[in-house]
Amino acid sequence: MTSRGTVFEETMLGRVRLVAEDSDLPMRIDLSVRADRVLLPHRTTRARLTGRVRIAGRADDPEAVGQLEISPLARRRIRYRITFALEGRRLTLDGWKSVSPRRPIASLTVLPYTLYEDGERIGDGTLRFPIGTGLLPFLTSFRFPRAGVPDADRHHASRWDGTPGRTEVWYTTVTDPATGSGVWLHHELVAPTDGSGAYAHGWAAVFPKDGPVEHATFGPVPWEAGPDGFTAEGISAVPGRLTGSAGPFAWALTETPEGPPLHTFPRWSWRRPRLPAAQMLPATRARYTGMVRYGTGELSLDGAPGASARIYGHGNARRWAWLHADLGGGDILEIIAAVSMRRGLDRLPPLVFLRLHRDGRTWPRRVERSAVGWAGVGRFRADIGLPEWRVEGRAGRRRIRVTVTQPPERTLALDYTDPDGSLAVCRNSETADAVIRVDRWWGGWRPEATWRLSGTAHAEVGGR
Repeated sequence: MTSRGTVFEETMLGRVRLVAEDSDLPMRIDLSVRADRVLLPHRTTRARLTGRVRIAGRADDPEAVGQLEISPLARRRIRYRITFALEGRRLTLDGWKSVSPRRPIASLTVLPYTLYEDGERIGDGTLRFPIGTGLLPFLTSFRFPRAGVPDADRHHASRWDGTPGRTEVWYTTVTDPATGSGVWLHHELVAPTDGSGAYAHGWAAVFPKDGPVEHATFGPVPWEAGPDGFTAEGISAVPGRLTGSAGPFAWALTETPEGPPLHTFPRWSWRRPRLPAAQMLPATRARYTGMVRYGTGELSLDGAPGASARIYGHGNARRWAWLHADLGGGDILEIIAAVSMRRGLDRLPPLVFLRLHRDGRTWPRRVERSAVGWAGVGRFRADIGLPEWRVEGRAGRRRIRVTVTQPPERTLALDYTDPDGSLAVCRNSETADAVIRVDRWWGGWRPEATWRLSGTAHAEVGGR
């Protein structure tokens, strides 16, 4: 029998008082809860929280994360731990509803809590579940999805089947909101075209907000296939965990996926690798907690935003550009613009694969739309260069314009080796800038949304 999980949403309203302040402030939290099994009152169930925390005039964090312990009978409590941002500070809300049969309604709807910063109490307050307006949405939000292998975990497994002339990549990019630093972990399998033994190699890099980029490489070492992802020379990129060391670098990170998988190329191209290469994200975004130590410093990440991605194909393109932009609130933009090495395709302008995941939907609806248009008409355009490159295009009633800037002092150049031995050079920045504008047609083009990312865009330009 296939097991099921539990998903529901909850809103609570209340007030908070910060230490050394004279008055209470209104507060609201909107939470999405996901557990890996069905909630039953007689047992303890742990769940993951994501959502939005608002404190009037002080905080509005749509990317709050945390844990929920639901144990109404065994421990007689429902405990919340939520981490969120307030004016650049990372705070943790810790509180629980004390379940009592003498006060069933009050004990299930009132949440007293304490706020902490680095373990020190800095405030407290009370939140309440609004029965009058919140009960019906709360009850109708319950879902019990099948709890099979999570999509993000399923997509970590290696695709390589032993065929010569293939390359496979697991890579992760992260932005540390506390320091403004970027992190890049690259894990790669190369199966040479001549049939010689496949090998694994890669690198780790840190892009400090102020200071030079630092990196270290590992491998090559013989490839040893693992069931869950990339493992080689004590380095691993497997579901939920990234660990390893190389030179002065060492890292140990937990990864919490958020959002559905995102196929930057047509979905069929990942299942059936007939294109020169395909790329996809096991989850649209993820959170990273743990340590990254490098030559001149150390990063301590706590729910830092980022994403992991996968590539499988025959090698690198002739020219390419890549962007991963976290737009906040669970929205992301992923772009790959590339000129193929294949004869015939190498004469075409860059093919653009663009996916804007916004408000739970992905635009354009079909990924092929940005790359090939309608019979070649209406393809998105890319102007690839450094330190600035651009993409623009229109699909349906929307158009998009993207400008990416990779400052030379925040860009790292590294060599790629294809399975046939040819070389390519990538120039990567995990602290790039980007301006993204979306317009909508209402009898004329009108601005719909604009994002300006300063030092938080992840970008790359490559060529030969």
